[in-house]
Amino acid sequence: MAVLQTALNWTATTDNIELKASAIIVCGGSSGRMNGIDKIFAKIGNMPVAAKTIMAFEALKEISNIVVVTKEESVLPMQKLCDEYGFKKVTDIVAGGACREESVYNGFKMLSSEEQIVLIHDGARPFVTSEVILRVLASAKAYSAATCAVNVKDTVKVVKPDGLIVSTPDRSTLRAVQTPQGFTYSVFKNAIEAANDLSVFTDDCSLIEAFGYPVYTVEGDYNNTKITTTDDLGFANYLVTKDGK
Repeated sequence: MAVLQTALNWTATTDNIELKASAIIVCGGSSGRMNGIDKIFAKIGNMPVAAKTIMAFEALKEISNIVVVTKEESVLPMQKLCDEYGFKKVTDIVAGGACREESVYNGFKMLSSEEQIVLIHDGARPFVTSEVILRVLASAKAYSAATCAVNVKDTVKVVKPDGLIVSTPDRSTLRAVQTPQGFTYSVFKNAIEAANDLSVFTDDCSLIEAFGYPVYTVEGDYNNTKITTTDDLGFANYLVTKDGK
């Protein structure tokens, strides 16, 4: 137990460099559709998914520090991974909560109001690019809340439980939202501390929207997909092979 407690509060040393944003990377999913594979530690190419994701933020001078949130039993393996890859900006690795937003909140508690912008990203989105990250960061700085998103390619239907189509929304108004999602520290703090039930929010923007804050979108990337199934893992390996990433 003593070792586990040390791991849960693991803090790495980092250079004292003044930068513009903190990142919370959420790696606490259940991997329920992965046929027993822990997607965060699964390899794409020769690198674990989590390592590739963290590396995208580690490489940017605009990111001052990174907080990784993972399952309690994965804290020690995550510490080992971060040590192995020499991530200097990962300042904290913390255990997640019962739902996504509780996990995000656990990571958020590691930050302070000195961090002007907070970026929140899915650990299972390893192909996020620096361009997308910086677009979200710039928009969050300008508007206080922002996310990346892509146009919906398919026609979307609103359907009743029995399968009957109710309506067809105008596809030009629809976007598939991705991460990172970015907020000023104060806006996110106000919203998450005011929420009574964090389990009802499917992403960080929906939490912000619920408390009346406007959220702006910037261009995402169709390759910035979330690994949810074994098919997604296969596609991720295809992208690595195709692009030599």
